[in-house]
Amino acid sequence: MTIHNTLLATLFACSVAPLALAQTATPQPGDPQRWYQEDSTAQAQLRTLRKEITAALAEAKKACRSEPSATRATCLKDAQDTYRQDMANAEKLRVAAHPQQ
Repeated sequence: MTIHNTLLATLFACSVAPLALAQTATPQPGDPQRWYQEDSTAQAQLRTLRKEITAALAEAKKACRSEPSATRATCLKDAQDTYRQDMANAEKLRVAAHPQQ
């Protein structure tokens, strides 16, 4: 699996996880209540999605650092390209994750 596919899978999982979590998870002792509340507006969903895209980039960069030096630069470039593409398509990703809004 390439780093690009990994990023896309991570991003998709992150974008739908809050919805699933808000509907099915039982708060655990010590967890902030906000973890279990779905974003109620499109603006809040988009803000959360952008945070998740940024977090996915940080995870991808961390994964790239463990790659051999010969492929590290390409890995980092691919991660940055995916970040830019995801940010440019953030609204489409939001609508895909929250089709009812």
